[in-house]
Amino acid sequence: MPSGKEVKAIPRTRKAVAQQTADQVHDLLKIVETSLDDDKAEDIVAIDLRGKSTIADYMVIATGRNSRQLAAMASHLDEKLTKAGVRRVSVEGADQGDWVLLDGGDVVVHLFRPEVRTFYALEKMWGAEMPSPERLTAVG
Repeated sequence: MPSGKEVKAIPRTRKAVAQQTADQVHDLLKIVETSLDDDKAEDIVAIDLRGKSTIADYMVIATGRNSRQLAAMASHLDEKLTKAGVRRVSVEGADQGDWVLLDGGDVVVHLFRPEVRTFYALEKMWGAEMPSPERLTAVG
């Protein structure tokens, strides 16, 4: 039911970091990937969003075995990104532990339990290759 009022999209502001250089963004991506690897995350995928979206330059998707591991990975990432100079890292879903989202500005991180990652299949939406369902269910 149109109300006759025009609805304008509100652009997302880069609240975490303003105008980082390509090297700084790459360094953030390395911090994320290293932290996830150190925390034994499975099937880490980094998707280059430059030129595809304004939400971030990279989206990182990874799988954890259980809710406790996801919460720990999110906490470690939050600490490391803050230490690296990212202000106001936003963390959502850590209490539920099925899908945790960290917004680091130019790098957005999605952490999933295996069955939740398979269900949402974010990689497919961005044209990246999804880990095999057998691989994901073997993690749990």
